Amino acid sequence: MTISFIGHGYVGLVTAAVFADLGNTVWVVGRTKEKIETLKKGIATFYEPGLSELVKRNVDAGRLLFTLNYHEAVVPSEVIFITVGTPPKDNGEADLKEIFNAAKEIGKNLVGYKVVAVKSTVPPGTNKKVAAILDETKPTGSSFAIASVPEFLRQGQAIGDTMHPQRVVIGTTSDRAQKLLVDLHKPINTKIVVCNVETAELIKYAANSMLSVKISFANAMAFLSEKVGADVEKVLDGVGLDHRIGRSFLYPGVGYGGSCFPKDVKALIAIGKEYGYDFTLLKATDAINDEARLYFIEKIRNHFHGDLQGKTIAVLGLSFKPDTDDMRFAPSITIIEALIKEKARVVAYDPAAIPNAKKVLPKDVIFATSPYEAVKDADAVAVVTEWNEFRQLDMVKLAKGLKERVLFDGRNIYDPQTLKDLGYTYYGVGRM
Repeated sequence: MTISFIGHGYVGLVTAAVFADLGNTVWVVGRTKEKIETLKKGIATFYEPGLSELVKRNVDAGRLLFTLNYHEAVVPSEVIFITVGTPPKDNGEADLKEIFNAAKEIGKNLVGYKVVAVKSTVPPGTNKKVAAILDETKPTGSSFAIASVPEFLRQGQAIGDTMHPQRVVIGTTSDRAQKLLVDLHKPINTKIVVCNVETAELIKYAANSMLSVKISFANAMAFLSEKVGADVEKVLDGVGLDHRIGRSFLYPGVGYGGSCFPKDVKALIAIGKEYGYDFTLLKATDAINDEARLYFIEKIRNHFHGDLQGKTIAVLGLSFKPDTDDMRFAPSITIIEALIKEKARVVAYDPAAIPNAKKVLPKDVIFATSPYEAVKDADAVAVVTEWNEFRQLDMVKLAKGLKERVLFDGRNIYDPQTLKDLGYTYYGVGRM
């Protein structure tokens, strides 16, 4: 097929590259000339494992095409996916401005019959508003069907998640559109969930919010474990062996971040409010997530008896999760801002996110080129993101660089006894 994607962020570019790799002709519409020119050269505009090679291969093959012009992409396409951002407003609601702008531009360029499918995470009722905009703007003689085909990509594993998803959700009221979308996804061997549009819209929010609940539950258990003298990792190991529960996402730490979980939890709370439902479960989930970061900061503060002025803290890991350079809602931001505010000196290292981190972190932060450079003459080291690189550190070599052997393990990636045997003062999350 010939298909197009409006937007080339994490969802748009990854999904477009995968569908091009499956043999389709894929157009990607952007609005920044510099980025489009970069993409035309086969260069990915953000870090995601395997993406650069995938983009380059399909650009060179002529299957993956980039443009600033809606007309060039929309006219030949059978399916047009909207993959623009839906960031949170101050009140937690999803900002749908870019969705509606894209719908207007698509509508102006409709020719013949098209399926317009929203992949962006949007509240129930959004696709109907998109349909109304398309109706208002489309030329005479053109027609369309709407669909909701939400994405379920994990950054750092996005290509695998697109090629081998656990499910594909297709929400539409049109049999013709359903057949077209099912045919498009036939090369992807997975279960297809067919439903109405509102159900598809809500599935994505429900999935992300459920995973957020699990993370916050793990953190709540960590808080309690420290108070009663339990090891939360053993507690959650025991809980996770129950197949009805499992261990997935039951990992305590400094909380979830990124472009999905914080945004979608707040948005589902706002959706509930709009329809007269007080989503107290998700309000608590959101509050515990904030508490997890503050709890970690308090550990650092307490070790230094409440006085961080002049102390050097090495922070390892800046992105919100490993294998991505995404800094959106990253826990490191809250933690580093608090340390800087209390007059600490922060030296930070991340394998991929430093260019993006420089845009959002305080200017006082010093950036290192390796973990060992970051800890040189530091009073403590704080691990905030669980990159595999940090799991394999030479802890003896690391200790030699530190002024004091103090380690705050914000992701529980180290064995406490091993570090204590090496002379470290170790602070985990929910561990004694």
